[in-house]
Amino acid sequence: MAVYGGIQAHELERWLNALTNAAYDRRCPLVKVHGGNARARTARQDLLHLAHGFRCGERSREESAVSLGRWCQSYLSEAEWFVLAGIHQAPSQSQSKEASKQEKSEEAKRLSVLKQLRVG
Repeated sequence: MAVYGGIQAHELERWLNALTNAAYDRRCPLVKVHGGNARARTARQDLLHLAHGFRCGERSREESAVSLGRWCQSYLSEAEWFVLAGIHQAPSQSQSKEASKQEKSEEAKRLSVLKQLRVG
């Protein structure tokens, strides 16, 4: 399981906007959230439900921040989290030696798109 920092309540609106934009940006890895289109649809629905609950006043800012943190743990990879959080260097990931350079460069391109949407 990846290690994520908490989302502060005062940053909630920025996180909701960044994640919603990333979830609908076809250039981002969040479009096919680690499991295909069905999981990506579920992730977007969950995210929109969280945003709606917060913006309509059904949930407090603190409750929404905690829920959004759980959403991130469920649907984001550790590298995506660090890019969105604005941390300059993600911790080293143990990738198999069999992973081709093309796959790594494709992932790097997707993560560079996330840098445009980062919160931190």
